[in-house]
Amino acid sequence: MSVRLQRWLVVGVVFSAAFVLLGLSVARQPLALDVAVSNALHGVYAEPLGRVAQAGSDVLGPVLPYVLGVALLALALRRREHFGLCVRLAVVLLLCRLTSLVFKPVFLRERPRDYPDLSYPSGHVVSVASTGFVLLLLCAWVWPRLVRRVAAAVAVAVVLSAACRVVLGVHWVTDTIGAVLAVTGVGLLSACALRLLPPGDGRSLDG
Repeated sequence: MSVRLQRWLVVGVVFSAAFVLLGLSVARQPLALDVAVSNALHGVYAEPLGRVAQAGSDVLGPVLPYVLGVALLALALRRREHFGLCVRLAVVLLLCRLTSLVFKPVFLRERPRDYPDLSYPSGHVVSVASTGFVLLLLCAWVWPRLVRRVAAAVAVAVVLSAACRVVLGVHWVTDTIGAVLAVTGVGLLSACALRLLPPGDGRSLDG
């Protein structure tokens, strides 16, 4: 195992541990930051800004991993030399997305207001971050020149998704932070295990 790969594994473990520790610290009582932001935005979800946030949340949410999954399938069928790469990326996407479904019942955190389902981590932000993480891996292997642009777009999308959920009053700020920690940690660990990090010279694993 290379030193660089070991470093990525350590980073993945650190992010995963940070996700768990944050979840444990906020499971029973929100942080002061959570309370302050929630109070400042109380009732905003029913105002025009709330409708804008709802529209943004409809787009930047659970639908994105499905869209990317279809795109990976199309790429695998169109360019057979990338079949193995696409399969591995799909596995990373699935594992990252599962962080919300698996860990919400573990932490049992309530929402800021009455709303179905549990709160930590935010499923919407997990979806956007998972999609973005796998997109970055895909670009690093197939279209390396696009990595910086995609990274910037992913960062903006994640922030917007988090902002929409907080404005709607259905998530605490730390729910969105935890989502990013979870996806980054699980994403790095699974990508390392599947030989997707580091991507080297941009060629596919099968090329």
